Amino acid sequence: MTAATGAATGPGSDAGTGPDTEAGAATGRPPARWLVLAVVCLVQLAVVLDNTVLGVAVPSLTRDLGAGTADLQWIVNAYSLVQAGLLLAAGSAADRYGRRRLMLLGLAVFGLGSLAAGLSHTTGRLIAARAVMGVGGALLLTTTLAVVLQVFDGPERTRAIGVWSAVSALGYAAGPPIGGLLLAHFAWGSLFLVNLPVVLLGLLAGRALVPESRSPRGGPPDLTGVLLSTVGVTAVVGAIVSGPEHGWSSAQVLGPAAAGLLALTAFVRWELRCPHPMLDLGFFRDRRFVGAVTGVVLITFGSTGVLFLLTQQLQFVRGYEPLEAGLRMAPFALTVVALNFTGLAARVTARLGTPRSIAAGMAILAAGFAVAALAGGGYGPLLVGLLLMGTGCALANPAIVAAVLDAIPPERAGAGAGVDGTMAEVGGSLGVAVLGAVLNARFAALLPAGAAAGSLPAALATAGTDGERSAVLDAFAAASRSGQLAGAGAVLAGGLTAAALLRRADRRAERQARAPSGTA
Repeated sequence: MTAATGAATGPGSDAGTGPDTEAGAATGRPPARWLVLAVVCLVQLAVVLDNTVLGVAVPSLTRDLGAGTADLQWIVNAYSLVQAGLLLAAGSAADRYGRRRLMLLGLAVFGLGSLAAGLSHTTGRLIAARAVMGVGGALLLTTTLAVVLQVFDGPERTRAIGVWSAVSALGYAAGPPIGGLLLAHFAWGSLFLVNLPVVLLGLLAGRALVPESRSPRGGPPDLTGVLLSTVGVTAVVGAIVSGPEHGWSSAQVLGPAAAGLLALTAFVRWELRCPHPMLDLGFFRDRRFVGAVTGVVLITFGSTGVLFLLTQQLQFVRGYEPLEAGLRMAPFALTVVALNFTGLAARVTARLGTPRSIAAGMAILAAGFAVAALAGGGYGPLLVGLLLMGTGCALANPAIVAAVLDAIPPERAGAGAGVDGTMAEVGGSLGVAVLGAVLNARFAALLPAGAAAGSLPAALATAGTDGERSAVLDAFAAASRSGQLAGAGAVLAGGLTAAALLRRADRRAERQARAPSGTA
């Protein structure tokens, strides 16, 4: 039994009846662990949806609140920036004060922020409410994964992580369609108020079913580390997000980027000499951990960036409405869900091993990106690409998450979840920014003479004839393909690199395990 398992106490540790009860008692696992996973996944779905659901509400917010471009950016980004900045601190706090306790606190904060957002009548209040939701979201993203690690072990853990990852993919893809359905019948406030039943159910079920667990480590909290990591990550992610709009050499980007890097440098120096550090930087001396983190950054870099470009291509080039584009992207998420919920991806991972699963999954994902990028007319070729993308993601993503967390002691599960979430946020932000920059540069180079550069709408506005409009759209399609292929290359390189580092670390561990018996 692991240290973290032994620390699990409180309501829910003996909950549940039926076939699972005897097995749970025999293994030391909570008998109601699959119900715990259901609660955790429901909470996770609500958190991830709020990263994507607002995209279809831009016209409503502009009309009802008079939101300008800057207001809309802050409404969308306040949530993700606060969430990204607090993930490391939230994971450390969960280990120290209790994962169940912090999950319930995160639910309460997320619910209060959702209520305030749904009832907002000004952009300022909505932005503030979104920031409060980001605080709750950071607590929930780290604690939900940490709870999964506490209540599952062995092959069940791999399957449970796969289900958790699949729910994240489903939330990302389901945001636009769900947002479109809500806005078709209700005001934009419904996008936030719909979270309240989920929060209430999560609070009741979480208190009844989820066992408490915390790290046995003592010592005072690392408040300096919390401050430096929060400032550093928030500033760096904010600079990445604003880069495409303001220009990478602008003061609005270079200033926050420099401040963030200085704060992160100070954070590293402080953590190295702090007697009770928030994050043990010794993890980064572990090749297995470094390989897994490399995989997290590059799979989110490629996936988020390519899906961002593909969504634009479906709307601008193929002419789909936002809801229709979201529905046509659904096979990607549904494939991830199907392969993980049935346990097929976990069985393949058990057979191949983690390094090969990551390499194979990210190679299939990269192939899917390439097929989707090069798909011609008709939906069939694009569907093949989406199915390949879903298959690759279903295989690689849980294996990468498991590799990150396997490299960290069980009593630091929250810190591991915080690192995983932070690297995913950085990778996703970089993917949108960098691949978006590739698209813009290629688009400007391919535009016909006389067309206005800068954006597709601007270029179309200056196109006087149908032939010129067609040339502009062809240029955008070609630029989008370039960006998507660049993302595919990054994912493939990341998969091979992560797998090589993990395999090398495994071989080193095997040699060390054999050394005592060989020299005895």
